[in-house]
Amino acid sequence: HRRIECRFAGRVNGGGPFEDPPDTGPMAMRGVIERPSGLSYQDDLITVEEEYELLARFAQLEVTPLVLHGVPSRRLTRHFGVGYDFGTRGTVEVEPVPDFLLGLRERAAAVGRVDPTTFVEALVSYYPPGATISWHKDVLAFGGVVVGVSLGSGCAMRFQRTAAGGERRVFEQQLAPRSAYVLTGAARWTWQHSIPPVAQDRWSVTFRQLARRRS
Repeated sequence: HRRIECRFAGRVNGGGPFEDPPDTGPMAMRGVIERPSGLSYQDDLITVEEEYELLARFAQLEVTPLVLHGVPSRRLTRHFGVGYDFGTRGTVEVEPVPDFLLGLRERAAAVGRVDPTTFVEALVSYYPPGATISWHKDVLAFGGVVVGVSLGSGCAMRFQRTAAGGERRVFEQQLAPRSAYVLTGAARWTWQHSIPPVAQDRWSVTFRQLARRRS
């Protein structure tokens, strides 16, 4: 278990922004550029002051590496509400979503156009410099609307899918601090996404629903 010292890259008083997303230049992926259907994005979901308060809370959290196939990731996480067991490929109940995340969940639900109580999982992730997420789709145990909020610093979020005939389609969405992205439809179920190495300390909160049970 680790606690992280937050390093703030901006001012709370005076309106100075945190660091903007790194300028990565032309998209570093080969393929035909196509914006995923079902991907939406919003800047400034929260204020600089609200971000500062959340980062101060996160600095007190105990976070642990995500272990896949016996290998711990550089990204550190803390699950609230519902967690996921990669061994059983099922969800598990964990400690409730804390009060200090409920306001953020309300904002995320408004962007995702869902009832906030359907976001049963809040996943807090810490990315030290150089941390990544490899290509993946969110597991099937979770539902059709995913909202992620970026804090502390920006990053790129990359998407890929294979079209008819084997042609690769790609897209890159810059995620600014305090912004939110929404994955629904094809962006949630068809496209893979990844995050290349981050340049600075970054935090994110991902809100997910449970998948509907088939009758």
